[in-house]
Amino acid sequence: MFRKLIFIVQIAFFITASCTNNLHQNRNQETGYIIGEVLFSDDFSGDLSNWLAEGIQPVLNQAKMELDTPVGTTVWFKPQLQGDVMIEYDVTAIDKGGPNDRVSDLNCFWMASDPAHPDNLFAAGKERSGIFEKYDNLNLYYAGYGGNTNTTTRFRRYNNGDRRLLGEYTDKSHLIIPNHKYHIQLVCCDKIVEYYRDGERLFYHEDPQPYRSGHFGLRTTQNHLIMDNFRVLRILSKQDKDK
Repeated sequence: MFRKLIFIVQIAFFITASCTNNLHQNRNQETGYIIGEVLFSDDFSGDLSNWLAEGIQPVLNQAKMELDTPVGTTVWFKPQLQGDVMIEYDVTAIDKGGPNDRVSDLNCFWMASDPAHPDNLFAAGKERSGIFEKYDNLNLYYAGYGGNTNTTTRFRRYNNGDRRLLGEYTDKSHLIIPNHKYHIQLVCCDKIVEYYRDGERLFYHEDPQPYRSGHFGLRTTQNHLIMDNFRVLRILSKQDKDK
């Protein structure tokens, strides 16, 4: 009986330890959020069928998505995202002497929707044609990392013509380093919206009317970018960090 009791205690300890380890493994180290399933992923080892470009078409190059564009371009991820999610990807601004190696505008849209076409963001895609001002009437969150020829990094909330500025940096430490692979994480969790770069939170916003569904888009103009390791993860619980 005593041996059986010890065995039961050992089993209970093992189960508890396993649950704790799984919880630790699912806690995102950079952001502190508890992460669940991978909803979408693209390592660019296949094709670009999950993406739709407005502007210049990207290409696959050594299992990465390469965008080498002389004009404004947005490359949308086709599936719509919903609920509490973390979007993450690696992106590099190339500076190796190419015609578009300008090192500027490592930008993104997320949770984007079109009030004029609530069921289809892409309905007016040909009208936008990658022209930045044509996106003003959308609802979305926007981060312009190293915009204005790599002099500003800004965070905005678009609301059908209103492009409210929520944060800005102009110091060198928050601008683009050429040929550096950045790990970007975008968070939408309840009313919290965040932008992380290489594990550092650059922007935080509590939105009283958060966008809870929409599309992700990689955005740039006259630039040469490489993107890889794209994933969308379900967030199970909020972070325990201080704001």
